[in-house]
Amino acid sequence: MKMKPCMLFKRKQSWQLVKNSHQIFSAARLKVSKVGLRAFQKVGAFVKPTMRLIQMFGNKATRAKIEIDKEQLAILLSGKELSVDLSIDRGYVILNLKNKGVLGLGFLINGNVRLQIYRKELRNAVLSY
Repeated sequence: MKMKPCMLFKRKQSWQLVKNSHQIFSAARLKVSKVGLRAFQKVGAFVKPTMRLIQMFGNKATRAKIEIDKEQLAILLSGKELSVDLSIDRGYVILNLKNKGVLGLGFLINGNVRLQIYRKELRNAVLSY
């Protein structure tokens, strides 16, 4: 039987991503408080990917991804919403900064995206722009 490369562990309102290995099964009897990379968390009716997960794997996404430029980023940074045309109605979307890669997350509702990036995280991403 071929092993999958990663496993998800659920704890309360979040899920952690861990590399799958045979050692995981022998450690399963231990009481563990934290494991792996926090990948998702439950926010209201949605499951929100974490910023770290998006920064690591967001470039592999094929849906719910928006490419924005410097001007559109300025609109989002000012606290305004950005109108977009996507095939999904609402939920989290990946914001990809043109020619730079994954910036982080936005929240899409009624065709408008709101920035969902913490200021500290945003400063680091924008400084590298």
